[in-house]
Amino acid sequence: MNNFSERIKKLARQKSPLILANDYDDQKNLESRTLKNIKTLSDYLCAIKFNFHVLLPLGEKQITKITKAAHQNGLQVIADIKLNDIGNTNLVAAKTLWDLGFDCIIVNPMMGPGNLQKLIELSHKNKKGVISLCHMSSPEAKVTYELGVKLGSKSTQLYKLFLEWATKMSADGIIVGATFPDIIQYCKKQSRGKLNVFSPGIGTQGGDISSTVSAGSDYLIVGRTILGSKNPAQTAKEMVGLACKN
Repeated sequence: MNNFSERIKKLARQKSPLILANDYDDQKNLESRTLKNIKTLSDYLCAIKFNFHVLLPLGEKQITKITKAAHQNGLQVIADIKLNDIGNTNLVAAKTLWDLGFDCIIVNPMMGPGNLQKLIELSHKNKKGVISLCHMSSPEAKVTYELGVKLGSKSTQLYKLFLEWATKMSADGIIVGATFPDIIQYCKKQSRGKLNVFSPGIGTQGGDISSTVSAGSDYLIVGRTILGSKNPAQTAKEMVGLACKN
C-alpha cells in the first residue's frame, strides 16, 4: 500500500484537490447526511475531513461505516482533531483513529518537536499521514500564529517555527489558511516544495480559490460553501472547475 501523501496525490490528479470539511454545526442525522455526501460528492473530491465536534457524537460502528464508505468511493479520510498532548497519549489516539479507518490526522505542533517527530515516524511506518498546523484561516490567527518567539539567540514567528519543524520532520503537509495567500506563498517557497499545503477557509470565510492555488496551495478544504448550498454537487463541480483552471 502506498503512503498517505501518494494516495491523496493520485486521487487529486484523477479528480480534484478539493477536500470536503464535513463539519456540521447541526449534529442531527450526522451518519445519514455524511453517507449521502460521500455518495453524491465523491466524484469531485480527493478526501473528506471530520472535525472533533462531529466525531464526538458518533460511535465506533458509525465512524467505521463512514470511513469504509469513503474508501469505497475513492476518498481519503482525515481526522481534524488538532492532536496536541504528551507522546503516549498522541500515539494511543492515533492508533485508535487508524483502527477506525482514518488515513491521516491533523495535529498541533505545540506538542513539541520531539513528540511531533515520534508521531510522524510511527504514522509513516503504518502508511498513515500527519498534517501539522502552521497558520489558520480565521482573522484571529494573526494574534497567535504570528507571535514573535525566541529560541536561544534565534528570533522568529510562531508559524515560521512550525514550518521549520514540519519541513525537517517530513510531515505530509501543513495547514495554512486560504485567507492568507501571502503566507501560503512564503511557506511553499521556504519548504522548497517539500511540504503539501492544505488550505481551509475557502468561500464562507473569504478565501478565494484562484489566489489560493496561485499562491501555492496543493489542497483546498471547503465546508460550509458546499454543505450549505441548495445543490452541493453543482457547487462542488464549479469549485473543481475553478481549482483545475489555475
